[in-house]
Amino acid sequence: MLDLLVQNATLPDGRSGMSMAVKDGRIAEVTPGLDAPAAEKLDAGGLLISPHFVDPHFHMDATLSYGLPRINESGTLLEGIALWGELKPLLTAEALIERALAYCDWAVAKGLLAIRSHVDTSDPSLLAVDALLEVKRRVAPYLDLQLVAFPQDGVLRTKGGVDSLKRALDKGVDVVGGIPHFERTMADGAASVKLLCEIATERGKLVDMHCDESDDPHSRHIETLAFEAQRLGLQGRVTGSHCTSMHSMDNYYVSKLLPLIAEGGVSVIANPLINITLQGRHDTYPKRRGMTRVPELMAAGVNVAFGHDCVMDPWYGMGSGDMLEVAHMGLHVAQMTSQRGIRQCFDAVTTNAAKVFHLDGYGLEAGCDASFVLLQARDPVEAIRLRATRLKVYRKGRLLAETPAATAALHVPGRAASTAWMIPRA
Repeated sequence: MLDLLVQNATLPDGRSGMSMAVKDGRIAEVTPGLDAPAAEKLDAGGLLISPHFVDPHFHMDATLSYGLPRINESGTLLEGIALWGELKPLLTAEALIERALAYCDWAVAKGLLAIRSHVDTSDPSLLAVDALLEVKRRVAPYLDLQLVAFPQDGVLRTKGGVDSLKRALDKGVDVVGGIPHFERTMADGAASVKLLCEIATERGKLVDMHCDESDDPHSRHIETLAFEAQRLGLQGRVTGSHCTSMHSMDNYYVSKLLPLIAEGGVSVIANPLINITLQGRHDTYPKRRGMTRVPELMAAGVNVAFGHDCVMDPWYGMGSGDMLEVAHMGLHVAQMTSQRGIRQCFDAVTTNAAKVFHLDGYGLEAGCDASFVLLQARDPVEAIRLRATRLKVYRKGRLLAETPAATAALHVPGRAASTAWMIPRA
């Protein structure tokens, strides 16, 4: 007997009337019209089944701290960094863990079951590292939390920065991070990229660096990152996050840069909600969009994913853990409004993000983990348009969360009372 049989589902690739058989936490079969004995049966009613959402770029050590100790009045990246510096001495492990666990609850309810979180290693006490390692342990039964050793104040700029980062890796942090554009000089930034990639190579770690989160077109550390990935044989294991300076670079240089990124096997993560908020703050008009060149990167064969980055912290006072909101902003900022472009934005918070994460067992094929979301939508385009309700969220065949379908009771003058569904009925 099967543990779960999902019937009458639509898949992201457009196949409809599909059944998905689940046994021992894994997908046993995906085929049209299957009927078999099962402990639980779920009629999807023609709605969309998606692999769970993945956030490849987040800062869980700061999440839900909005207003502590004050609010970022200018809305700039640099004031956010300064504010985080003010907050760090006030942090306690207990409060950080409590906020992080609360956010993980939000994430699960939104069908977000894998998060890569950067954790600040600039504080030699590594309080945030220890706290998030404890969070990782606690959420392991229901959420994959991958941690990045992130020297927020610059690994070379901070006294003992290299040692603190290595100690974080020794404690069990998964990924080597960096922030080359925040080092004292461009040369130091390039040196930090080389050093950190070599540390990752020695330890067999992935790399994910905040790269060129700036409006300065001369901030070009992504070029160095692509070179080091190629030099050290790290293709497919390196990610450049943000890369916002690319929106200000001249087209000739970018025409050289894109093939280098592709050749280095470097993934790129854009964070639409935050990039569009923090960048361009020094512009009057016209104001720059502030997000990297997503469609151009994709066309060059680069794996591009979208991250949420921040939720209610020193940099961003909004957010709810909804990766469909991230995709929705991403398609608008990148002007990816074709049907293909919208679907690519859906991929950016699912399959592409899972590639960045190196997430095992991800997908909707036989042999994959039965970790998926039933959405109140009939295809990925409709899912993003509506930021569709997550009707049910499963992890390895186990129901984790469910939300009632979104409906509205109408009492319109001159018309009989009725119920309007948030999507048209088939």
